Amino acid sequence: MQSSTFRHSHAAHCESGVMSSLLRHHGLEISEPMAFGLGSALVFVHLPWVKMGGVPLTAYRMLPGSIIKGLQKSLGVRMEVRRYRSPEASMQDLDRLLAEGAVVGMQSSVYWLPYFPPDMRFHFNAHNLIVYGKDGDEYLISDPVFEHPQRCRGEDLAKARFVKGPFAPKGVVYFPRSVPKQVALEPAIVGAIKKTANRMIKAPIPFLGVRGIRLMANGVEQLPRKHSDLRYPRTFVGSIVRMQEEIGTGGAGFRFMFASFLQEAADITGRSALAEASVLMTDAGDSWREFALGAARLYKQQDAADFPRLANLLRVCADKEERVYRMLLQAV
Repeated sequence: MQSSTFRHSHAAHCESGVMSSLLRHHGLEISEPMAFGLGSALVFVHLPWVKMGGVPLTAYRMLPGSIIKGLQKSLGVRMEVRRYRSPEASMQDLDRLLAEGAVVGMQSSVYWLPYFPPDMRFHFNAHNLIVYGKDGDEYLISDPVFEHPQRCRGEDLAKARFVKGPFAPKGVVYFPRSVPKQVALEPAIVGAIKKTANRMIKAPIPFLGVRGIRLMANGVEQLPRKHSDLRYPRTFVGSIVRMQEEIGTGGAGFRFMFASFLQEAADITGRSALAEASVLMTDAGDSWREFALGAARLYKQQDAADFPRLANLLRVCADKEERVYRMLLQAV
């Protein structure tokens, strides 16, 4: 059993890719960058007192599930979300939904999905994918990070859906119950841009937005003063790069996707300032990539431990992003 009309799409990021595919399947043509932008998913958070693996938590996008919630509000989509107490109940309900012809989004752990190559598996429990059918004991998977559809045995899929730990999936599934045939995109775009820009430059707390980038820059610069042994400082910057470039789309990738959203928004609204902001955001993404390269080389001890240089690269990122958000608030 499978949906004969579902189209698999390769995407840059799992949650925005899943939502774009689900909405297109239901007749609403929304690109992945548009789904990301309308979901107001772009952010920067640096929490020095919250540790993951012994290093501060750094995030470049809003919490998992934020795109799903954001699109419901901005587009008027009504989603049904189900959670389960047991793997058995969740898989039985999944089979019922598929038998009814439903195409279902779900959250899972990357580590326990056997179609991921071993070197790509890590304990990240907020990966999103689509199940669009079943063939025997194998579920037909549209995983946005893969170029082609995948297959997964029921036993493995159930395990991936019920792992413990941060962002435990709890068997969650979601699918549209009501999708509008037409949406007035301009007001949705304006609202999403205002929300994102205000969050990034007007947040009253120092660990959020561009202030958070500068806070992290100060922390990076002070590392050698606080630690005579450079093992922890190298681990610190290595962790920043891992969160930036390997977890989901990463910091720079999210900036490039937001830039694509702004270009598309400019075409839809006719506001040329959004196209200019798109170019500047792409430049900010390039600066994030430059920082990532320098941090990776320091971590691997290929370059001298020049922490002030890395800190200054982060400040450049903050300055460039702030310019974009101020321009956006003037444009909308």
